[in-house]
Amino acid sequence: MARQKAPVKSAKTTLRIIESLRELDGAGVTEIANRLERPTSTIHDHLLTLENEEYLISDDDGTYRVGARFLELGEQVRKRMKIYTIARPEIESLAEETGEHSNLMIEEHGRGVFLFRARGSDAVQLDTHAGKRVHLHTTALGKAIMAYRPQKEVESILQNHGIPKITEETITSKNKLYEELSEIRDSGVAFDNEERVNGMRCVAVPITDANDRAIAAMSVSGPKSRMIGEKFREKIPNRVLKSANVIEVNMAYT
Repeated sequence: MARQKAPVKSAKTTLRIIESLRELDGAGVTEIANRLERPTSTIHDHLLTLENEEYLISDDDGTYRVGARFLELGEQVRKRMKIYTIARPEIESLAEETGEHSNLMIEEHGRGVFLFRARGSDAVQLDTHAGKRVHLHTTALGKAIMAYRPQKEVESILQNHGIPKITEETITSKNKLYEELSEIRDSGVAFDNEERVNGMRCVAVPITDANDRAIAAMSVSGPKSRMIGEKFREKIPNRVLKSANVIEVNMAYT
């Protein structure tokens, strides 16, 4: 009989503590205990263990914060990804040429994960950074990925994560989302019109493998005041498509 897999409660508690510290940008024992509804003694033991193993740091006032050791782990993960190594030069070139943000996203556990971001000379400040996870339906990048995934996989993603409203422009209707995914498959280009960040627009295209399945997506994003007309609908899409094609060829033959 196959052994059933069961979650290890102590490991789950440790992970929830780390996630909470990240979301709160630091917290004390009592705040974390109340947030997770666990005894303060249990939380304290976990925090001390994580600090002793150099994954957390603590301030003089008893505030614990996520430590820089996670940077080492994250960078090691990213560097071993072929898509990151091959796509990075194209992402940087796009940012330099357009003056805007250029992004690389992958899908992991049904969420969009920003793998790399380059800033052009005119790029505005955004909350995106390597490792940031977002709902796929809220970004042009995520929609480009879903458009080139099997429908059953997309349905599973939406069932597990929902289609929450982030801004007034976020698509929250499954039917409307499926219609847009169909349009993306026809054109090869996805658009985001203030659907995750107010005032920002984005153009994205999928990066696909030999089976035409999206393994990632890349984009250019900028303020809606600059992402308009032919630039938004033709010039930037054509430029991003060319970069995606270069990446796909290099992925296949490198």
